[in-house]
Amino acid sequence: MKAATGLVTGHRPTPELAQEAVRMALSEAGLSRADNVILFLSRDFIRHAQPAILAAARAAGCLSVHGCTASGLLTERGWQLDQPAAAALVFAAPDAKAGGDSPILSFSGHSRLPFDWQAGAPRAGLIDSDAVTWAHGRTTDNGCAEIRLPGLNARLARASGLRLLGDALAAEQCRGYELVRVGGHRAIDSLTRTLPPELRDQPPLHQIAVVRHPDEPGIAILSANGDGSLLLAEALNEGETIAWAIRQPLAAEQEMRTALNATVSPKNRPNFALMFSCIGRGPLFYGNDDRDLLAFREAFPDTPLLGAYGAGQIAPQAGRNRLFHNTALTLLFESAHV
Repeated sequence: MKAATGLVTGHRPTPELAQEAVRMALSEAGLSRADNVILFLSRDFIRHAQPAILAAARAAGCLSVHGCTASGLLTERGWQLDQPAAAALVFAAPDAKAGGDSPILSFSGHSRLPFDWQAGAPRAGLIDSDAVTWAHGRTTDNGCAEIRLPGLNARLARASGLRLLGDALAAEQCRGYELVRVGGHRAIDSLTRTLPPELRDQPPLHQIAVVRHPDEPGIAILSANGDGSLLLAEALNEGETIAWAIRQPLAAEQEMRTALNATVSPKNRPNFALMFSCIGRGPLFYGNDDRDLLAFREAFPDTPLLGAYGAGQIAPQAGRNRLFHNTALTLLFESAHV
């Protein structure tokens, strides 16, 4: 199966950027036309998305163009955060009769995971607030777009970027979204006791989360209150077992490498891959470079990769679809035809 990517930047969000990204990808793949296109545009295109989508469809010679605007774009060659940009993945459709097992690719401009996406078939994708989404070459009215890729199998690698701090503790007292007492201490004191000494005077709350289980999405800490309680982004129930966790670059990079290496198959190399990452991760987190992208290159050299940075990542977990944050989600696709 032939697949390739293209990433083009410019000074203005013009349709020509999308057109050139598709043409670049077609040339790399050795294709004259594509059967499917995944197209991501930078947020500069929010008011100018439809002409760019049509330009991409014309260049690809097909109407199967799906995607969304995002806070940043990436391919296996690099990333772009601060200029108008278009990134495209083109591929020739594999044999749909071969079946396949891959999640529904899902893109949304809402701030939360749409209710009807939470159950049912597994989904994987990206959420970015106020994003424009498109399917079959046209922008959608409800801010949601989805595509099922038949004839493909997908392996999924998810790296949350969270390192647990200490043992699990009981949430003894809660007031709505406020966590008051944990493990016999005020919430802020319980947190401080688990932090490295150099972080205790000024805890970096934006890098810390509460987790119910290591495999579940972390709950963000919004603020510390004068009475020692912590305001959370999600309410807890008294008696629940929780743990403190922190995001740190070295630990996050190692987790990413471990997650990718666990999906390496000597017999089945991926034909292409998609990566959905957090805008608070990537270069802004690692220090002007995306260590997750570098880890991908090392694990899967010469594999076409298309990705985007957004506010949240959609992934199946424990029988339902969940919205994660600060996560790098990588899908490795291969033809189901044997």
